[in-house]
Amino acid sequence: MSFHDKLKDKDRIELTKYDGSDIQVTGNDAQGIRVCVLDLETTGLNKQEDKIIEIALKVIDIDSSTFERVGTIDEYSSFQDPGILIEDEITRVTGITQDMVIDQEIDWIKVKEILRNSDIVVAHNAEFDRTFMDRYEPLSRTMLWACSVYDINWEARGFSNAKQELLCIWHGFFYDSHRAMSDVNALINLLTHRYYESSPPIKELLANSKQPVYKILATGSDFEKKDTLKSRRYRWDNKKRVWWKKVLPESIDHEKEWLTKNVYGGYYRGSTIEIQPMDKYKQD
Repeated sequence: MSFHDKLKDKDRIELTKYDGSDIQVTGNDAQGIRVCVLDLETTGLNKQEDKIIEIALKVIDIDSSTFERVGTIDEYSSFQDPGILIEDEITRVTGITQDMVIDQEIDWIKVKEILRNSDIVVAHNAEFDRTFMDRYEPLSRTMLWACSVYDINWEARGFSNAKQELLCIWHGFFYDSHRAMSDVNALINLLTHRYYESSPPIKELLANSKQPVYKILATGSDFEKKDTLKSRRYRWDNKKRVWWKKVLPESIDHEKEWLTKNVYGGYYRGSTIEIQPMDKYKQD
């Protein structure tokens, strides 16, 4: 198991249920970095056609020197009636029923106000949430986004999986997952967790958010290498017919070496595209 170092040596690990009660709004007088943590629940995974059914945003104040959480600036959550039937599978995962969303509507003026008062937007798997937000709120398209999956090297921190629920358990707590504000509160607790006396995850995330990311394209890879690429977390672009993966600058050479050895048989044929910080996690 990949429990945090402060839990690994224990014979018995007790998990605490986290409800976010320690992240109450304290005011708008932020002194540091205003981080908007966001989560969406949707009618499905199709980022072009599915609809938002719940939104939650919470803006925390992060000290720019210590990277400690020093306050909570604002928050907002709401259901949204999608105008279509919520599938049973979505209700099973989220607990959101048709009755809960009937006649409910997101206040997009409030959402815009919160975004305008934030320095950065953070989501777990930001590409998913950003694609929906870019569709619904134009201001989202102009903002800096960061991803708590890809902008933090969880593997280097000793964790074998970047799923939010697992990471939280490995840090000693659980929560009511797949409800928007509950997910937001849990992510804030994870990013600023008390186990980190120095270099908390939020510090790494904010540093990497300012760096470009690089898209490695496994151009011309043979069909039989697809499982090898999938196991390396490459994704298939059906339009461009190519396997690809996003990496940070320090990982480019290592990734090229891996492709050369494991995919290309000794001769690198891939390509690299630089993506600037403001464009990271936008839908291609």
